[in-house]
Amino acid sequence: MDDLEHLDQLSVEQLIEIIKERTGAGVNLSFTGKQRARELSRLVRPRVQRSVPNLSVGSTEQRAHNLLLEGDNLQSLASLYRWRGQIDLILTDPPYNTGNDFRYNDKWEKNPNDPGLGEFVGSDDPARHTKWMNFMFPRLQMMHAMLRQGGVLAICIDHRELFHLGQMLDEIFGETNRLAIINWQKSYAPRNDNKHISTATEYVLVYARDVDKVSTSLLERSESANSKYRNPDNDPEGMWRPSDASAKGADDHKGQVYGIQNPFTGEMQYPPQGRHWTAERRRMKSWLEEWGGTYETRDLHDGAPSKALVLKGTRFPIDPTDPVLVAARERATKVHDEGPWPRLFFSRMGEGRPNTKTYLSQVKQGIVPLTYWADETFDPIPEELGPVSWDHEQSGHSQSGIAELTAIVGRGHGFETVKPLKLIQKIVQLWCPPDGLVLDPFAGSGTVGHAVMALNDRQGADRRFILIEQGRPERGDSYARTLTADRLRRVITGDWANGRGKPIPGGYSFKSLTKQVDAKVVLRMERDEMVDTVIASHHDSGRRRGSSLQTFDDLSYQYLVGRNADGHGFYLIWEGPDGNTDLTEDVYEACVAEGIRAKLEPVYNVYARYNLYGTEDVRFFRIPDQILIDFGLDMRTEAYSDQGEQ
Repeated sequence: MDDLEHLDQLSVEQLIEIIKERTGAGVNLSFTGKQRARELSRLVRPRVQRSVPNLSVGSTEQRAHNLLLEGDNLQSLASLYRWRGQIDLILTDPPYNTGNDFRYNDKWEKNPNDPGLGEFVGSDDPARHTKWMNFMFPRLQMMHAMLRQGGVLAICIDHRELFHLGQMLDEIFGETNRLAIINWQKSYAPRNDNKHISTATEYVLVYARDVDKVSTSLLERSESANSKYRNPDNDPEGMWRPSDASAKGADDHKGQVYGIQNPFTGEMQYPPQGRHWTAERRRMKSWLEEWGGTYETRDLHDGAPSKALVLKGTRFPIDPTDPVLVAARERATKVHDEGPWPRLFFSRMGEGRPNTKTYLSQVKQGIVPLTYWADETFDPIPEELGPVSWDHEQSGHSQSGIAELTAIVGRGHGFETVKPLKLIQKIVQLWCPPDGLVLDPFAGSGTVGHAVMALNDRQGADRRFILIEQGRPERGDSYARTLTADRLRRVITGDWANGRGKPIPGGYSFKSLTKQVDAKVVLRMERDEMVDTVIASHHDSGRRRGSSLQTFDDLSYQYLVGRNADGHGFYLIWEGPDGNTDLTEDVYEACVAEGIRAKLEPVYNVYARYNLYGTEDVRFFRIPDQILIDFGLDMRTEAYSDQGEQ
């Protein structure tokens, strides 16, 4: 195997790792190029992040809250070193290897920093699966490193690479940290272009960094909550409570808006205005027939979008003496008296509206959790969620995702598959706390950012996001600029293409990756580039929330560039590679004056080349050393010598 051809070039630690893998118990994953793929994540160089103000949206504070980063996601993840170990949820939708949906550059096997974009991998490429795994493996390693100990990865995939992705995740995260394999219904109409079985579902693989530290939406229920459940009909399924048999959204579910005939009264009953039956027709028919009658579909010309379910043979207009209705009433009354009642029942001894049963046992198992978060201290707004097998009623479907995107940005966006907002919001609710941080390394059309802002608005939450997108720069078309940023901007401003949008509070900073970071590159930077680099790299290890710096756009400040959440100023002494870069007494006095003017605390975080004036209220960061450290570079190999500068 090619992984064993260059054993003499490996370190002792790498050799031990290979031996343990090959001789250990259990199933081992092996593919051509795997050993090199495992090493790539350690070889990727971070890059400078340049701000693009005209593509950023919101106030200074809002821009510091969220980030849209334009660039290759492997390089971007390396450049986001200060966020390692801090992400609550990585929710992403990578290429499915459908043909021409991802690029592979053979040079990356030797140098992951090679600037070449590579060639699209076609569906007829005999090595397409190996190339996809080599493409994904280092990215999955980096995603694992980005998560906090209680963090979760939720990654979308379809049948083409489901098994390969699962094997890689089992190895990187550990099989014991697999939380769920969710299958969701992407379409609800059978397709006629398949030879065998029409594919109607896709998958979300969910892994924890440490399963013992994860909080999810499944709560241990209190006695007061359980007291709402009763069992008046001796149902063998146990305690239950009544639930509305209908849901909002009739316009989008016209096939589930129709009349059903009450077996007790013969009355035709319909979902309330603007609502639809939650259960599909065949299930409704089955539940109705459990009351003892036989039902059929019939067009009553009653104005409902779909045909009604009525007792077979019944006459219209309804006559209470109709033998069919009399017999149905007797059978239904017997079922009601003897129990248990069907899943669909009628209140007020059969005279009232239809309801469905929600069983306590199902809630305990997480089939219908009542809240979206697991820690009661968050006190979230209750929202009903469903099981790990989600039909399109619960998660939306691909066509609804495309329709949502088209409504926002207009036609011609070129995306044929877009995850529905409902699906993404549901996952965010399950595994990201109200003040958490979500990362999407394959941002695409920006659905994750939209979902986070919409949930924040609806629930009063304060979640943040980091989105990474590159697109097709060789065509001059960066999705990050022409689609992702456009969608987020329209969501925030309410400027939807269909004219029906409402503004949602939010904002983000747009940044673009440029050149690789090293000491010489840093020391050759002009001031504006150095400002971006300091803001992007600064890392406060003692602060998880609010660790991003808010920038100062006031050009009248000579040194003040940012502030943290405590009101401490950050000052950059850098007038370019040929100007002053040192902290002197005069410069210190100027920093103090600028801090007073900006009403900041008397704490001075100063970035400069040399510190020529020492004082207790200055926290000094040396350039380039501190920047290289904050990018995660090893100072044993990156150390910069001053010799030759003078």
